[in-house]
Amino acid sequence: MKQIAFIGIGVMGRSMVKNLMKKGFPVKVYSRRKESAEGVVAAGAVWCGSIAECVQDADVVITMVGYPKDVEEVYFGENAILASAKKGAVLIDMTTTSPKLSKRIYEEAAKKGMHAVDAPVSGGDVGAQKGTLSIMVGGDKEIVDANMDVLGAMGTAIVYEGGAGAGQHTKMANQIALGGAIAGVCEAISYARAVGLDVQTMLDAISGGAAGSWQMSNMAPRMLKGDMAPGFFVKHYVKDLTIADEEARDAGVEMKVQQMVLEMYRQLEKDGMGDLGTQALIKVYEK
Repeated sequence: MKQIAFIGIGVMGRSMVKNLMKKGFPVKVYSRRKESAEGVVAAGAVWCGSIAECVQDADVVITMVGYPKDVEEVYFGENAILASAKKGAVLIDMTTTSPKLSKRIYEEAAKKGMHAVDAPVSGGDVGAQKGTLSIMVGGDKEIVDANMDVLGAMGTAIVYEGGAGAGQHTKMANQIALGGAIAGVCEAISYARAVGLDVQTMLDAISGGAAGSWQMSNMAPRMLKGDMAPGFFVKHYVKDLTIADEEARDAGVEMKVQQMVLEMYRQLEKDGMGDLGTQALIKVYEK
């Protein structure tokens, strides 16, 4: 079996590691906070005290960290991945980050005889737990094809999008579409409350029709219960939409809905709610 190194054990990463191990892959892990990896170590992963130790013998290195600056640090820092992984290693960044950064990693990896793939995911904590993530992949197709066993341990909808950075661009499109969907759910709930409808009855009526969506089925129940636990953090969604906004401006595309949703999420973060889940957008409407 391929030897896997996994960097970044957060809400998503811990479930992804467990699913890799369920498929028989031996996994070494590293995270800034050792306590965040305790669950996966108890399940059989091997803890490493540094990135260099974690990746040095790995056939496949997977990263799932928070922000573009974190991606830069784990790939380009001293004793980081590009300085420590072996020749021929496949580097799969599953963080949602800048397409430009993904291309830079691809180019630097090639210089060292490594292969880089950008493979951001969608599906949140539920998809990570069930191993049903949607994975959007950019890079060299032959490398992607050769590692479908690894990707398939974590997701069920794995789509090759094109060259380096194409996976990230697709994830930007995903995040843009998600923003409109979750805002629509919030507005439907707010309207129903304002006119005196029973909100759950309303949702039962419309969720199976043309208005239905993953956000309505999965996030609306959390909104109604006041459950704001993060499947995906507000602060990370702000990061994603900011990248999407920058890329859209570079491409000369104006996206009015995306910009409005971004401003609402930025306000949530300013109000100290960055560690809540994206369903916390309902709080903007409740004001």
